[in-house]
Amino acid sequence: MGTVRDFARLVVPKRARRFVRAQFEAVLLRRGMSRLLALPDPSDPPPRVIRDLVGGWGNRSMSAWEDFIRAFLGYARETDGSILECGSGLSTVLLGLVAERAGKKVYSLEHDPVWADRARRVLRRYRIAGVEILVSDLRSYGAYSWYDPPLDILPKDFSLVVCDGPPWDTPGGRYGLLPVMRSHLKPGCIILLDDANRAGEREIAERWARELATSFAIEGSNKMFARLSVPKSS
Repeated sequence: MGTVRDFARLVVPKRARRFVRAQFEAVLLRRGMSRLLALPDPSDPPPRVIRDLVGGWGNRSMSAWEDFIRAFLGYARETDGSILECGSGLSTVLLGLVAERAGKKVYSLEHDPVWADRARRVLRRYRIAGVEILVSDLRSYGAYSWYDPPLDILPKDFSLVVCDGPPWDTPGGRYGLLPVMRSHLKPGCIILLDDANRAGEREIAERWARELATSFAIEGSNKMFARLSVPKSS
């Protein structure tokens, strides 16, 4: 016998289901942001807040996100320079809030204008001003493709990178971060590379570690991510 959800899929039109889901997600996001903004320290949200935020953004698994969210928010609170984000989304909003309260700024590279606009709308709604989203096309660098960032206007003191883009099927994946942005990463900069459960991301983390003459660690229980830092002598 099918479940109630299976029955609903059969009798409720897909457009209606999408509408109901969107309304439910909007409620979750508003509730999550309200709770987050009320916290004395938004870099350490309780599980129920993360659950609302992740579900409200349209992601399905809170458990797969929690470790990564806690990691990048903790580093954002402690870092002493600018923050670079590769790929916009819920992380843009959360990083922006924590960075703004700490007197720092987030620069987010995004190749998809639709995704960029969504993040901007949420940032405006909650008056989070510490983020600059830069719509940057993906371009070929020969052996790989990556964003085409406005290097002349970007700071050279990035002390934290949260890398969740570009998409995994981009030629070279996310490798381009290091060769393109290396001169903008200050010694000691922490790089968090999402999706380290995928072989491609692990290979990129290994390659970055070799090129930086450093090591990397795999962290997180469900949604694993790689952590490495630019050596002080680099």
